[in-house]
Amino acid sequence: MTHVATLITNPATPVLSQDLVAAAARSLETASAPAWLDEGVAADINFTPREGVSARERLRATLSDAPVDIVVQPLAGRRKRLFLADMDSTMIGQECIDELADLVGLKAEVAAITERAMRGELPFEPALRERVALLGGLPVSVVDRIIAERITLTPGGTELVRTMRAKGAYTCLVSGGFTLFTGPIAARIGFHEHRSNLLVTENGTFTGRVEEPILGREAKLSTLHELRARFNLAGSETLAVGDGANDLAMLAEAGLGVAYHAKPAVAAAAHARIDYGDLSALLYVQGYRRAEFVT
Repeated sequence: MTHVATLITNPATPVLSQDLVAAAARSLETASAPAWLDEGVAADINFTPREGVSARERLRATLSDAPVDIVVQPLAGRRKRLFLADMDSTMIGQECIDELADLVGLKAEVAAITERAMRGELPFEPALRERVALLGGLPVSVVDRIIAERITLTPGGTELVRTMRAKGAYTCLVSGGFTLFTGPIAARIGFHEHRSNLLVTENGTFTGRVEEPILGREAKLSTLHELRARFNLAGSETLAVGDGANDLAMLAEAGLGVAYHAKPAVAAAAHARIDYGDLSALLYVQGYRRAEFVT
């Protein structure tokens, strides 16, 4: 058995039954008996691929429209030693720049630009400059209020980071957002470090400018290369997660690049996609059992 298919559902609404998992295993023909990682939530099926047969397509056909994520990968090396994560709409449920814009009555306008940039319809860097320009004059003090009142951590994210850290992995929050947000959020979740953009301020207010060079698609990729070299890791030992077009290069280069509730183009291009589960799915994908999670 050289590969593993992991079936994952959202822990808040578990739908995996013994019968459904058994049917999935039968569809692969060469599969061993399923192993539960968390009964009702996640299960592993080890199997040997057959030439010309897509295991994922067979599993999807068997599971039909059940809200179950399917991740197929080699069995060896599935536990990763480096984890890079996007922040906005990945580790948190919001887009921070949209929340800032809401305070000046421009959320709809800015959110539309954000959406287009994340879909890859606009280049990230000029789109960011355009949005930041609209924030000029806003007091820096609003950031603390937004973090306290509007920002929510994505379920499973804290367990994901802290479990990987406990098992020896290095974790980095790498965002096209801003240090004023990534600093507190990275600390709250438990990342080793964070990297993002710096908003220029003057006399306690935003000037409407962001420091250059902007941390975008290429900088995220460079961070992966740098950290991989620092810790002398093979590409296969790395895991990255994100949802937007500026994550694509990082996801493609990682040993396992996961599109999390992502824009269509990102989900289609990534090695794996999580459409239903929360971020704990990335622990199940690595073979962790629920009892091993660090909370």
